[in-house]
Amino acid sequence: MKLALFPLALLVSAPVLASDWEVDHDASEVTFETDVLDAPVTGRFSEFGAAIGFDPDDLANSYIDATVRVGSGEASTPSYTDEMMSEPGLDPDTYPTATFMSETIEASDECDTCYIARGDLILREARLPVELPFRVVIDGDRAVADGTMVIERERFGVGGSSWGEAAAEVTVRVHIEADRAE
Repeated sequence: MKLALFPLALLVSAPVLASDWEVDHDASEVTFETDVLDAPVTGRFSEFGAAIGFDPDDLANSYIDATVRVGSGEASTPSYTDEMMSEPGLDPDTYPTATFMSETIEASDECDTCYIARGDLILREARLPVELPFRVVIDGDRAVADGTMVIERERFGVGGSSWGEAAAEVTVRVHIEADRAE
């Protein structure tokens, strides 16, 4: 079982044209789910952060730069956590973070407050394009966003030969609550 995704942490400085947002870590979470031997496995990453600039009226200058400390991951079953953190897995001793950096954010046809962030996910030694569909509701200076990213673990070199089809895809769910930066 693997996964490491995305993301949210201390990152790169981006243009300050869109509104900047500060993540409320106590109200936010990064979770994951997958299947191992046809049984659901869930978990979470406790250490993450993001630099976010988002304005629905200025998507051209909006951005998400998110990082997850993969060593903070914990699966619902301790033996799966051990496998996830092993050398064939996420290997946090060698690859301590997973990072998502958006290149574009566009409105989605799914709803009036739905968007798709497209960019690169860096996981282990792989840097591959991914999509992060998300919905965000902004009420004054508070934003609440929920997004989901599906990661095909083998594309990122996560998992040994003994893993077979276990956790072939990992769904990462991000719930972020943030306050407009002053």
